Amino acid sequence: MAGAFPDAAAAQLLPDRVLVNASGRAGTDLSGPWNWSVDPYRDGVAGFHGEAPGRTHQRYADVDVDAETRKDPYALWELDMRRAPVTSLPSSWITHDATMRYYDGLVWYQRRFEAAPRPGERQFLHFGAVDYRASIYVNGALVGTHEGGFTPFALEVTGKLRAGENQITIGVDSERSNDTVPPTVTDWETYGGVIRPVRLVTTPATYVDDAWIRLTGAGRIRASMTLDGPSAAGRPVRVRIPALGLTLSGTADSQGRWTGEAAAPRALKRWSPESPTLYDVRFESGEDVLSDRIGFRTLEVRGTRILLNGKPIFLRGISLHEEELGKEPTRAITPAAARALLSEIKDGLHGNFVRLAHYPHSEVMTRMADELGLIVWSEVPVYWRVAFARPETLAVARRMLAENILRDRNRASIALWSVANETPVSEPRNAFLTTLVRDVRALDDSRLVTAALLTRRDEKNGRIEMVIDDPLVAQLDVMAINTYNGWYSGDRLEALPAIGWRSGATKPLILSEFGADAKAGFLDAGLRRKFSEEFQAEYYRQTLAMADSIPFLAGMSPWILKDFRSPRRQHPVYQQGWNRKGLISETGERKQAFGVLADYYSKRTPDSR
Repeated sequence: MAGAFPDAAAAQLLPDRVLVNASGRAGTDLSGPWNWSVDPYRDGVAGFHGEAPGRTHQRYADVDVDAETRKDPYALWELDMRRAPVTSLPSSWITHDATMRYYDGLVWYQRRFEAAPRPGERQFLHFGAVDYRASIYVNGALVGTHEGGFTPFALEVTGKLRAGENQITIGVDSERSNDTVPPTVTDWETYGGVIRPVRLVTTPATYVDDAWIRLTGAGRIRASMTLDGPSAAGRPVRVRIPALGLTLSGTADSQGRWTGEAAAPRALKRWSPESPTLYDVRFESGEDVLSDRIGFRTLEVRGTRILLNGKPIFLRGISLHEEELGKEPTRAITPAAARALLSEIKDGLHGNFVRLAHYPHSEVMTRMADELGLIVWSEVPVYWRVAFARPETLAVARRMLAENILRDRNRASIALWSVANETPVSEPRNAFLTTLVRDVRALDDSRLVTAALLTRRDEKNGRIEMVIDDPLVAQLDVMAINTYNGWYSGDRLEALPAIGWRSGATKPLILSEFGADAKAGFLDAGLRRKFSEEFQAEYYRQTLAMADSIPFLAGMSPWILKDFRSPRRQHPVYQQGWNRKGLISETGERKQAFGVLADYYSKRTPDSR
C-alpha cells in the first residue's frame, strides 16, 4: 500500500497489512468465552521496582498454573488466568462487573484455541478493534501491539502456532492522556475492552491483502488490488462481477500492485438510498479468491449542492454513537443491533443519512448501511483538545485515518470522510488537519472530505449572524458546523428562525450537530423547561425553521438518534450518566421531537428551501 501516498515517509504510516474483509475469509472466529483479569497496578507489565515481571506475574505466560503447583507445592503463583473469571467477547469491560463502571486502565484477556497450521499457508490474527492500546501474546510470546480504539489491525502468526491447543492473551489498556487520539476529555463513555471480533484468518502464501473497486465520475469501473507474499510480483489478477458479465484482468507490478478499469456496463444499477443495489464481486489471484458485496455510485460537489449519481440530494440525517439499544450497552454491534438502530433512521425518521460519530464504527454498521440504503459520514476521533503540535499524535491520527479508509473503501454508503470535530483554530491545528485532508485524498479520490467545525457568532443592531470563517474550509469539499443556539446559548427559542448564516466560501453546508436534552417521559407543558420533551420538540421546530433560511444548506445530522452514556452528564434527575439529546431513549422510546424531525424529513427535498 506504500504507493498510495506521494512520499515514502508518509507511506510508513500505513498499516503493514490491510487484510481487507477479514470476516469473509477462511478462518476461526474467536468470539465467545475468555478469561479476564484486572491489573490496575500493571503488575503484568513491570515489577514494583520497575523491572520486567517475573514468570509468576506474567499473565501472558504459557503455563498451566494448577499443574505447576501440583508439581512443586512451594511454587508461588498469585494469579491463574486459566481459572480467572469468564466473560464473553467482544464486549467492553463496563459490563463485566459493576465495579468496572469507571475503570480506566489495564485488563488482560486469555483463551485457548485449536489450530492446524499447514505448509504453504499463512495465519493472521485480525482484531476488529481493541480500545485503546493492545498488546498481543501467542503462546507466551509478544507478537505485536496497536494503538487506537476503533480501527482494525492484523498480526501475522505464521510459524508461531502449534498443532493442537494454542493460547492467546490480550493486554488491553484503556488509559488515555492529553497526547492520545482522542485525548482524556470527551463527551462519551470510554468503553475499554475487546469491543469487536477477534478472528484467526488463514490465507495462501501469496494472497489478496487489499482490494478496492469503485465507479469513477467518468462512468468507468476501476479496480485496484495489492498482493502480499513471495509470488506477488508479476502475478496474474482478475476481478469479476458475474451479474454484470464484467471481468477485469491484469498482472501485478514488482510491488504486487495492480489497477485496471473498463467502461461500466449499461446494465449497472447505481446504489442510492432509494435503490441500494449491491453486486457480488470476486477478487482473484492464484488460489486466493476474495468475495464481497459492493455497490457503485458517484459523488461530487457542484457549487453549494452535493450530487449523488449526478443529481442533487439533501442529506436527511442524524448522528449516532456506537451503542446498541438497551439499558446496559457494551459496544458490541451485531447485525441485529445495527439494523435496529439504522432502521429507526431510514424507516422512522424518513432519513437517508447517518453521521457515525465520533470515531470509526463497526464494519457491521457500515455494511448494514450499504444494505439498507443510508449515506454515511465516517470520522476519526480528532476531538476537542488534541495535542496538535505533537508529531507523535499526528502520526497516530494518520494511521487511524488510513486504517479506517482502507477497511471501508468498498462501502458504497460512505460519502464523507471527516477529519475532526469541534477543534479550536490555531496554526498547529490547521497544519495537523490539512495533513489529514491530504491523506484522505491520497487514499480515496472517490469521496468527499469534511470536518465538524466551530463558528463565530456576530451580533449587530439586535441581529444575530453565524459566520463560517474557519481557515480549514478552504481544504474541504463540504463545510459542516455544530450549532446549539437555544441550548448552550441564552437565545429564546422563538428567536432562532431569525438567526442568519454567512460564509465566504461557495460550498455546501451540513449542520452536523444541533440538539437539546430531554428525559423520555418528562412532560412539562406548563413551563416547558429544559430537559422536558416539550422543550426539545420546540427546539427542533425553531431550529429547523432557522435551517430553512440557509441558502447553501445541503444536509443535516442533528445530535443525536439515541441517548448515550457520558460520565460528564451527572444531573441526578435528568441525566444520571447519560447524554439525553437522543430522539429516542437508550431503550428505544421515541420522544416528541422524533415526530417533529420525521415530519420535516417526510416533506424535505433538495429544492424545498
